Amino acid sequence: MTNRMGTLKGIFIMSRPPFHIVGVFPFVLGAVYAYKATGIFNWPVFILSVLAVICIMLVTYYNGEYYDIKEDELAPGMGKNAFSGGSQVIAQKMLPHRYAKIAAYISLGTAVVIGLVLQFIFITGVWTILLGAIGIFFGFFYSKPPFRWVNRGIGELLIGFSYGWLPIAVGYYLQTSSFDSYIIWMSIPVGLTIFNVILLNEFPDYKADSTAGNKRNIVVRLGREKAIYIYIAAQALTWIMFAVSMSMRYSVVSGITAIPFLVLSILLMILALMKKHQTPKILEAMCGLGILLNIGITLTYLLGMIFGGLAV
Repeated sequence: MTNRMGTLKGIFIMSRPPFHIVGVFPFVLGAVYAYKATGIFNWPVFILSVLAVICIMLVTYYNGEYYDIKEDELAPGMGKNAFSGGSQVIAQKMLPHRYAKIAAYISLGTAVVIGLVLQFIFITGVWTILLGAIGIFFGFFYSKPPFRWVNRGIGELLIGFSYGWLPIAVGYYLQTSSFDSYIIWMSIPVGLTIFNVILLNEFPDYKADSTAGNKRNIVVRLGREKAIYIYIAAQALTWIMFAVSMSMRYSVVSGITAIPFLVLSILLMILALMKKHQTPKILEAMCGLGILLNIGITLTYLLGMIFGGLAV
């Protein structure tokens, strides 16, 4: 019983439930937008598709645990914080290495089955499987060879797309079997903020990733001194694009809700410009606040739809 509980605990930690919200929340945004724009909302489709989104995220996390083992083993002695270096379940041998790979394939199989059910039983549209396949392709191979996006300098961009446009568009599409052009404008600020979450999380892992030599992400390629300016630029662009999206479909509720998150974003830019991210504790706080900002941007659009006039 003790071993079983230890295994379940290890799997739970390795699954990183708190990080599921950054994928599920944009999907909810897309589904709510579908309802506000068309009056259509299918609860069974919504519940099944949320489970599929979670499974695809689990595939990504589990493969990261399996294929980033060298980096994760080095991370604790080289600057790891609460938001970097993996869950440490495999690196610290809480579970056998193979468990991560097995869990990844179980999650993959579950996501595929749900996709087939959605398309052929609930008839959610001809693009259902393709949209799911795109998410799986980017997530499954984020850490896994032969593509290993995290080693090609484009992993952060793919995460921005996969946690930005893709879940919002899929949330909308599975309800309506159609697309809406405004999703593009909403998804850019959401995608930019999650891009920055991933980018900043690479800062504490810089030494471990550079030493292992198997993860050539943006920070490893450019160095922390240059990469921080990409972070600052993405913060600024987030609000430029948010303003563009609001100019198309303005909501007083969204405008008011955005204010504290704009202040937070300005604070993060100031800290970055002052090089405060070089202090480990401040960097860890910035990583956490970046996740809050990403959730906040999505919340801003969501509240605008529920209580304001975004969905027109």
